[in-house]
Amino acid sequence: MRILLHLAMALVLCTPSAFAQKVKPLSDSELAAITGRGRMMAEYDIASWHATDAVVALKPTQGAVGRYIARKVDGRWVVVFGRINENKDAFLIVYEATQGSSPKEFSVKTYDPPKIDTGFFYAAAKGIQISLENTQLENRPYNTYVLPLDSGEFYVYVLPAQTKADVYPLGGDTRYLLSADGSKILETRQLHKTILEGKRGPSSVAGYHAHILTDAPEDTDVFHVLAQSPPVPEYVGTKNGTYAINTDGTIKHVK
Repeated sequence: MRILLHLAMALVLCTPSAFAQKVKPLSDSELAAITGRGRMMAEYDIASWHATDAVVALKPTQGAVGRYIARKVDGRWVVVFGRINENKDAFLIVYEATQGSSPKEFSVKTYDPPKIDTGFFYAAAKGIQISLENTQLENRPYNTYVLPLDSGEFYVYVLPAQTKADVYPLGGDTRYLLSADGSKILETRQLHKTILEGKRGPSSVAGYHAHILTDAPEDTDVFHVLAQSPPVPEYVGTKNGTYAINTDGTIKHVK
């Protein structure tokens, strides 16, 4: 069972002093912010998934696409596929997939020659590249997520990709804060250390893991819950108590 695997790993990862010093639990507004970012990551993931399916159906030329980047515009997701040019001063958009009437529906526009972008997507592509270069990657696939901030800066998340239908990896992930132009990492936050490969079975009712790097549930904990089909609650043990992440991504301090 998935919950037993998480519990066993949590006991291995914890030390006797891990929760020795209690600190004040997060406020409702802080928890809501974590929920919001986790939900946005889940939306990003779904948009990228279905947009990729739509582009793959067009049979892209090998080497034409090096990266995809998603962005929510006026309530709908736009996912671009392309690469940084040889001069490294622009992002070349080869395909642009725009969400239709549902999260699963995307229409694709092809640019030949590629559309030149020196704005958000170029900055995001640079930010993703330097984030990957600063991450200790294991020999496995990784996904990246870009979330813009009101300040103009943006977050880049690097986390292990799901490779099996019933296994949802958790851990080994990092969040980077990038400058608005994507050229500089302003902050690095390692969210989890060990990668837990939790296999979800029909009898799974909840998961549990403990944090030793931070004192709070993380954005990717919320994403982990929402990415499962169907979602399963996750309990997160920290120095300031245990948090329950519900199947809608909301978080409650329970202990």
